[in-house]
Amino acid sequence: MTSRSAYRIAPSILSADFARLGDEVRSVVAAGADIIHFDVMDNHYVPNLTIGPLVCEAIRPHVQVPIDVHLMVKPVDRIVPDFAKAGANIISFHPEASEHVDRTIQLIRDSGCKPGIVFNPATPLHWLDHTLHAVDLVLVMSVNPGFGGQKFIPGALDKVREIRRRIDASGREVMLEVDGGIKTDNIADVARAGADTFVAGSAIFGSKDYRATIAAMRAALAAVA
Repeated sequence: MTSRSAYRIAPSILSADFARLGDEVRSVVAAGADIIHFDVMDNHYVPNLTIGPLVCEAIRPHVQVPIDVHLMVKPVDRIVPDFAKAGANIISFHPEASEHVDRTIQLIRDSGCKPGIVFNPATPLHWLDHTLHAVDLVLVMSVNPGFGGQKFIPGALDKVREIRRRIDASGREVMLEVDGGIKTDNIADVARAGADTFVAGSAIFGSKDYRATIAAMRAALAAVA
């Protein structure tokens, strides 16, 4: 089972004020964020266009915490080295977006980053059969990728439970992250299902007090048995 001390909160800068992004990432880290989550969308794999390696490089000097890059792009391999050079620490991708999933995992690791694999709400878990031994993070999307501010899909909890079972059986230390609709009032349920890392965008950046919101999330997590 997940140790309560291992819980990590990862604000998604997709919901930040891009006109003052440096201030935003500094503020959210000062408020208690453990990781900065960086959503990359290409208007091809998903129906939106967001940010690239230059923005990652720009915010890297502003924060000492890990930068967790979630690639919602197709193809994947071309852009992985660019994000590694820009200062990413973790790079995760969708298996449907790679022609050769194992090769993409190895490319991420060879580029000096921790590799992660991402599951959309309807993506089957059979991808883990041949990848769990090689990744450092599994990310479960609890919304369909492409837009911020969506509602949490409850069925994601069953997927989290099954992935937690597989991770525990493997004996490896693999982060189990959930992204989509995470708020103060449901973060404990997600933790009980087995997640240890929680991406929250609008719930944090849309609040008036980042520190109070992150503290409320930690209080909810502290109550998880």
